[in-house]
Amino acid sequence: MTSSAPRRTVLAAALAAAAGVATPLAQAADAPRRSAAGRAAPASATTPDTAARRTKSLVDHHAWTSADDWHKGTGRGTRVEHGRRPGLQLARPAGTADYRDPHTGRTAAWEYATWTSPVHTPAVPATEVVASWNAHTPPGTWITVELGGSYSDGSRTPWYVMGRWTAGDGDGDIRRTSVDGQKDGRSSISTDTFAIDDPAGGLRLASYALRLTLHRKPGSTLTPTVWRLGAMASDVPDRFEVPASRPGQVGRELVVPRYSQEIHKGQYPEYDNGGEAWCSPTSSQMIIEYWGRKPTQQELSWVNPDYADPQVCHAARHTFDYQYEGCGNWPFNAAYAATYRDLQAVVTRLASLNDAERLIHAGIPVITSQSFLKTELDGAGYGTAGHLMTIIGFTPDGDVIANDPASADDKAVRHVYRRRQFENIWLRTKRKNAQGKVVGGSGGVCYLYFPAKPSPTQRRVLAEVGIR
Repeated sequence: MTSSAPRRTVLAAALAAAAGVATPLAQAADAPRRSAAGRAAPASATTPDTAARRTKSLVDHHAWTSADDWHKGTGRGTRVEHGRRPGLQLARPAGTADYRDPHTGRTAAWEYATWTSPVHTPAVPATEVVASWNAHTPPGTWITVELGGSYSDGSRTPWYVMGRWTAGDGDGDIRRTSVDGQKDGRSSISTDTFAIDDPAGGLRLASYALRLTLHRKPGSTLTPTVWRLGAMASDVPDRFEVPASRPGQVGRELVVPRYSQEIHKGQYPEYDNGGEAWCSPTSSQMIIEYWGRKPTQQELSWVNPDYADPQVCHAARHTFDYQYEGCGNWPFNAAYAATYRDLQAVVTRLASLNDAERLIHAGIPVITSQSFLKTELDGAGYGTAGHLMTIIGFTPDGDVIANDPASADDKAVRHVYRRRQFENIWLRTKRKNAQGKVVGGSGGVCYLYFPAKPSPTQRRVLAEVGIR
């Protein structure tokens, strides 16, 4: 029912950064998947409305999506593909570099081109940053996303690898992967999250740029196309308890397919030990299908025909992070969703359930990340160190209607959870586990999947929660 937290393995080699500056080499590290977003400190007393405004001001989501955005960056060997959905492509290679895939052991040469974004200064200096991207990667192509920035004291970070991504996993593809062991003594990367090591000391990330490297086989005419590249920077206050929001736009429930991860126990254990740990891809698949997208029968032909809901198996396979050894990499789930026709996907944080209410009212479900004891969420029947589920609506009283994949079967997926309990376990950054140890919470992390061309109402509501 949760995303697993396996030991991480060593990255055997890193591809030299195409812009001529070496990326940090991954070091050996045995560390569990982070389940936290903040650092320990109780929340200060405040009113719900001021708390929501303050939290929202401490989350900054910025993205490059338009032709004008792409032209403002610095490209080497790239071109801007204009049209209905502008994107960045590989035009003329800037060079060729070898990459030894640590998960296959194969070394191959790859043509590359690079694009570096303008420097972005978040609304508030950040303790954490999570990048996300939407891209088409034909077989034999892939992308690298890196982050580099300036600290609040004026010094600079290294260029950190935030992910090496391809949609496929064929013989000619690399294995999509995060990179462990990246750190400079002041910040570090935990799977998919940049984090200041000691935020209590006052250090923050004051600005950042994203660097994109597009790769393909030498001599190929294929190219990745990147439609969206962005990051969520935040400095969410440490808190065990969050102020309760007052119900707002309630009483609507979206019609979302219901899929259980539990019926996939034991299936394809090579992908995060099977369905027991597939909460993230199962949630993603429910929302992808809510928007009318689905894998083709040909794409599902590899799945055992005796298995129900083969598209959930497909989602697990195509979100799997070979370094993390799990399907819970946040940006990889968003990137998978965006492989479907005319879908956009981002990872961000929301301020309160009022933000989720506005999104639901506009027809946009919200995939949320939370951790809790069994006693902290009535009706769930389990506790978890990290779990994804989907808000699909609100009752007239403001309680949360959720499609929870940690359910016995598809029919049991719909749950109604008490508003106050759900909001707290989702938005807090600290909690105590069953042993009484202080551990982390996600601080309001969520995935938002929505059309490439949102309706005017959807566009307005997305803008209200910081997404453009």
